Amino acid sequence: MKDNLIKVAFFDAKPYDKPAFEKLAEERGLRIKYFETRLTEDTVNLARGYDAVCVFVNDSVTAEVIESLVEFGVKIIALRCAGFNNVDIKSAKGKIKVVRVPAYSPYAVAEHTMALLLTSIRRIHKAYIRTRDFNFSLSNLTGFDLHGKTVGVVGTGKIGRVFIDICKGFGMKVLCYDKYPNPEVEDGKTVVYAPIDRLFEESDVISLHCPLTEETYHLIDEKSLEKCKKGVVILNTSRGALVDAEALLAGIKSRKVGAACLDVYEEESDLFFEDKSGHIMEDDVLARLISMPNVIVTSHQAFLTEEALSAIAEVTVENITQVLSGGKCQNEVEI
Repeated sequence: MKDNLIKVAFFDAKPYDKPAFEKLAEERGLRIKYFETRLTEDTVNLARGYDAVCVFVNDSVTAEVIESLVEFGVKIIALRCAGFNNVDIKSAKGKIKVVRVPAYSPYAVAEHTMALLLTSIRRIHKAYIRTRDFNFSLSNLTGFDLHGKTVGVVGTGKIGRVFIDICKGFGMKVLCYDKYPNPEVEDGKTVVYAPIDRLFEESDVISLHCPLTEETYHLIDEKSLEKCKKGVVILNTSRGALVDAEALLAGIKSRKVGAACLDVYEEESDLFFEDKSGHIMEDDVLARLISMPNVIVTSHQAFLTEEALSAIAEVTVENITQVLSGGKCQNEVEI
């Protein structure tokens, strides 16, 4: 094995990660060690002797972890995802490069969002279970048309824009909110930007496609739900902490929220991506949410398509090689 290979410690590795990364690693001169464990203060010693660490959404890259990585000579933290709220960016400044994958497949996430919405409002999950038992009754399977309904889309980045296009195809009216509006999104008729309060008040469906920041933390909470229509459908395929889970549960119990579709959950880090079927669920809020007939939870799988996995590997490997060759990486997180 060549001594000049770039050594990468790959944390929170799953079987579906490896094929795309292994193919590229051989081509680009990377030697990747896959660790199933997450990167935390307790596991950071595994990164000793590596040039780069590759992390995902539930790795905990705290100030202490960053100090250790710098001490070990690690030069780059490569996120194989778009969000970086799990990295202490301020602590990394001037010490270690942080890069990310800003867009791997916006279609994957947007399409999964629509799949969740259709499954929920047309009771497809319920019908599937029934027909498996040869029960062909239509009782309690009545849904509603999306055509003519108003969808509120929070965040008009690449994923949000693809979701808007899908909604337009269903004949929906779209209200958008973004801190930095994109004039190309608005058409003045079926798609318009609106203040966030108007979006809450007029939307039949609300879909979140924004990053997690101090401003967007618990964007959906008790106060915002009070402004919403009775029976509003909440979709979150972005970041779990955009939604106050306890407030959402209360809204469902009070019938204010008609349905919720969640691919993310604010306390998911110790649960998602793992098989917990043989364990008692200690998270009472999540257990209650999953037990509700009008709630669908998927385990952060919106990104999980072959196209997205290939794109994630391609961009992540390119980020690492660019930084370690001394070049400018356009995907570096600006600190």
